[in-house]
Amino acid sequence: QVQLVESGGGLAQPGGSLRLSCAASGSIFSIHLGWFRRTPGKQRELVATITSGGTRNYADSVKGRFTISRDNAKNTVYLQMNSLELEDTAVYYCAAKRSFWEDYNYWGQGTQVTVSS
Repeated sequence: QVQLVESGGGLAQPGGSLRLSCAASGSIFSIHLGWFRRTPGKQRELVATITSGGTRNYADSVKGRFTISRDNAKNTVYLQMNSLELEDTAVYYCAAKRSFWEDYNYWGQGTQVTVSS
């Protein structure tokens, strides 16, 4: 069982930055991690993923603006969000899975990110 706790959400202005953190309850050394988001009336969408080996993948909407990273020593995954846009407003969820080929099956409780002027 992997428990995930997000932090770092809040209010930012368009063009601003926020950094989300997700702390895991145990070692993340061999775990694949991701960030997803959901807005009211829309399906949950993938934002960024990072494999246990460090390979990154991003949604087209955030490429060049967001960066996912991991610190295995701290059992933490991060999402650095720069050049925020109004459309980035959502609840952001951290997710984990043990096998690359399975669906993400461990989820955090979510953290609200609001971009507003």
